[in-house]
Amino acid sequence: MATSKQEAQWVLRAQCGDREALELLLRGVQPSLRRYLTRLVGASSADDVLQEVLILVSRKLGWLDVPEAFHPWAYRVASRAAFRHLKKEKRWSGHLRDEVVLDDLPAAESAVPRELLPELLQSGALSAASRAVLVLHFQEEMSLPEIAAILEIPLGTVKSRLAYGLAALRKKLDPARSV
Repeated sequence: MATSKQEAQWVLRAQCGDREALELLLRGVQPSLRRYLTRLVGASSADDVLQEVLILVSRKLGWLDVPEAFHPWAYRVASRAAFRHLKKEKRWSGHLRDEVVLDDLPAAESAVPRELLPELLQSGALSAASRAVLVLHFQEEMSLPEIAAILEIPLGTVKSRLAYGLAALRKKLDPARSV
């Protein structure tokens, strides 16, 4: 997900104290961040976490050196806030079960029907780490290198979380096949 030239200009203007540019910037990124956060923390907590993210974005925007990197940076801020929230709720185990590095393997293709993906992501069958990768890849249509940059993890870890998440969703869809 690239930042448009208009958004990059808004970033620069907002960094110079232009409140209108900041509001336009936040209004533009809000729907996609809400979708992403809803998939990570659930609908009941998404608005609270989104509010925290928007405050953080507005406070820390001055530290963003490359205005064209606004979207990946905003998703990184949202990911961190979501993981903090999940830790507080003790739904986040603190142990990533899918940390195997698979740098040389191609990304797994989804055999999970797209229309069932939102429901399956909320089913609790996935770790937050795998859920974040699946949401960014399939719903926000980001490339694996973009996801690695947003989550600040190696590309191989993104691939393994994607593979683990898809396997878990397939198992949920057809438990008899996984025996």
